[in-house]
Amino acid sequence: MPASGGWTNPLRDPADRRLPHIAGPSALVIFGITGDLSRRKLMPAIYDLANRGLLPPSFALVGFARREWDHQDFAEFVKKDVEERSRTGFREEQWAKLAEGIRFVEGAFEDDVAFDQLRETLAQLDRERGTDGNHAFYLAIPPKAFPTVLSQLRRTGMATSEDPDTWQRVVIEKPFGHDLESARELNTLVNSVFPEESVFRIDHYLGKETVQNILALRFANQLFEPLWNSHYIDHVQITMAEDIGLGGRAGYYDGIGAARDVIQNHLLQLLALIAMEEPVSFSPRELQAEKIKVLSSTRNIAPISENSARGQYGPGWQGSEQVPGLLEEGFSPDSTTETYAAIAVEVDTRRWAGVPFFLRTGKRLGKRVTEIALVFKRAPHLPFDDSMTAELGQNAMVIRIQPDEGVNLRFGSKVPSTSMEVRDVNMDFSYGEAFTVSSPEAYERLLLDVLLGEPSLFPVNEEVELSWSILDPVLDEWAASGRPETYEAGTWGPESADEMMERTGRAWRRP
Repeated sequence: MPASGGWTNPLRDPADRRLPHIAGPSALVIFGITGDLSRRKLMPAIYDLANRGLLPPSFALVGFARREWDHQDFAEFVKKDVEERSRTGFREEQWAKLAEGIRFVEGAFEDDVAFDQLRETLAQLDRERGTDGNHAFYLAIPPKAFPTVLSQLRRTGMATSEDPDTWQRVVIEKPFGHDLESARELNTLVNSVFPEESVFRIDHYLGKETVQNILALRFANQLFEPLWNSHYIDHVQITMAEDIGLGGRAGYYDGIGAARDVIQNHLLQLLALIAMEEPVSFSPRELQAEKIKVLSSTRNIAPISENSARGQYGPGWQGSEQVPGLLEEGFSPDSTTETYAAIAVEVDTRRWAGVPFFLRTGKRLGKRVTEIALVFKRAPHLPFDDSMTAELGQNAMVIRIQPDEGVNLRFGSKVPSTSMEVRDVNMDFSYGEAFTVSSPEAYERLLLDVLLGEPSLFPVNEEVELSWSILDPVLDEWAASGRPETYEAGTWGPESADEMMERTGRAWRRP
């Protein structure tokens, strides 16, 4: 059995990436098993992987929490979430097979006895289920609890093994620190227990099919790559907009904000995929090397005060519904935490010299959408007068990541039955219409990659630290500039964000 934990049919070429790779014998331990992430995402994803035949019969799931449960109680808890949220449909016979490997350990993170029991539970699974000493530990817990759990894993010996044919891995959810200094401290802590090749930092956006399709779109098509540079592209807009507010999450969100929550990880990772050079191969090492080059070359456009914007949403209308503002949802009136953030950066490489990248994210905006828009320069000469092209804008390629996954091309076309009038038209590709197979959830792909030991979609510590080095100067500027501007719920953000674009002669897209 390969140490990577993967298994493929010996009659097939293991290098053929068109074929599904099945995880090898393994156990997944989840800390924070009763939390919202586990219930909404992780439990359904594990079942869906099993239902798709991508987990081995010997797979085991171990929950760790402060609940007075036995194994059967925990299995029933998991079953409820799986029945409600499974993407592939609940099947009793498949659930029965998965439930055979479900175990529960009761205890607190400070409880030595509980972690000793966890070690014994894993040893028993190795003997009885054949998990072969391959163990992954998912820290779906607040970062402040990391030191305690990591020290327990080290104390009990669960983080290492004397058998070179087994593996031990740790999975970490964002946030990866709250600034560069804390990120370095976190990386040092984690790497003191697990080597970097055994650390999997989850950025769920990188597990989305449309994000992965950026690589196929660019490097499998001669049509686009020759235009993917400063000779043809005027600017790039990367947007992650939400139409929901904070609701009951105000206490968690205060002190974090939109920039830390989204720009530092999701949007800068999307920028890296858009701006990277073609890798020698799609091996994890080569992909990570190209992303690191991009992030190393990314700079804030000065002055930051004029090339960034932030805001907090106030009351307004979300569609036909009147919604409360941030303060009505429990936020402190003195808080300077932003719910909208926008920054402008440049990538100092030959390919992208002079092309600004505008990144924005916010809550209570006009609609829920995540997209990347590459806006092209205008043609150098247009043999049309103003009356012919009054509605003609700039060509654009828009990669829609959610909710309607696909790619849209905007270009000018002649209007029928006129002498010569040109208007913008759209050519649209939709995943839902082109493929009969629904896209897996991001956590399905990422959890399977953890068990396979496939780190391509997981940021390494250098990527995390470079991302913070880009964002920290913006956060420092904002900390010194008082309160964020208020914007009306249901709009597209504060006026300062529009003014930021207007100073460059550009405008934000309204998806």
